[in-house]
Amino acid sequence: MNQPLVSVVIATYNMGRYLPEAINSVLDQTWQNLEVVVVDDGSKDDTAERMVAFESEPRVRYLPTENRGQPKAKNRGLKEAHGQFIAFCDADDLWKPEKLAVQMPLFEDPKVGVVYSEVSYIDKDGIEVDKSIPYQRHSGWVTDHLVIKNFVPFGTAVIRRACLEQDGMFDEELPMGIDWDLWLRYSVRWQFRYSPEITYIYRIWEGQMSKNYRGRYENAFRILEKFLTNHPNAISSKLQSRAWADMYIGRGMSVAHAEKKFLEPLRDVLWSLRYDAMSWPAWKALAKLLLRKT
Repeated sequence: MNQPLVSVVIATYNMGRYLPEAINSVLDQTWQNLEVVVVDDGSKDDTAERMVAFESEPRVRYLPTENRGQPKAKNRGLKEAHGQFIAFCDADDLWKPEKLAVQMPLFEDPKVGVVYSEVSYIDKDGIEVDKSIPYQRHSGWVTDHLVIKNFVPFGTAVIRRACLEQDGMFDEELPMGIDWDLWLRYSVRWQFRYSPEITYIYRIWEGQMSKNYRGRYENAFRILEKFLTNHPNAISSKLQSRAWADMYIGRGMSVAHAEKKFLEPLRDVLWSLRYDAMSWPAWKALAKLLLRKT
């Protein structure tokens, strides 16, 4: 197939240590028709100095801005993107060289709006990490699955520009969970395709936002409420109840495991049973709490 332009958005904040490697991993693609839009969200480290190395690279654009948070930084990158397709790479992560060559052919069907793939993990020093968490991935019309769990690794996703034009960019009012919010909206109108190849390398290090489980669930509740309010007929009432039940179970058990609390997780599990009294995960969670096996 002809190579349409792919715009790769990298929003960065104080990631000068890793950023050049991330950019080079994108530039090293076997797919040559691409551009890299780097949005510097007010970094105070040596990011600007490290970006000097890319001044002569016509495929890289560097946009320093004031610090406004990752949703606004990513949206700035989306607004500056010229490509018919758009992809992402976090500033501390890496792409595999074949990423676009593997994923782009799956857009042959015009109903496909998002193509995503598998991911591997490294530590802060680039050493491979075995994080064997079994995720079930899905293709096609995925709303029913996606409302229960965000199974799309963000950095692996490539999206059709029409998704942005018809269904919007990142919600700038959300400090976390912005990708789940985006995928839910896109899933109503567009099909997703999954490629099992590992095309993305995710770096795990201390202090990442993803470890803020309380903040993550606070925003997840907001996202689910927003989606169901804006798309009341997207899923069945039974599935809506299950989605709420799973949300309460997830938050309760996360708090129980991390903080060794009892009453607060118990309230969440009981709320989950109010939504779905037949939920086996809820009854299992309740037993774990009562037996103090969290």
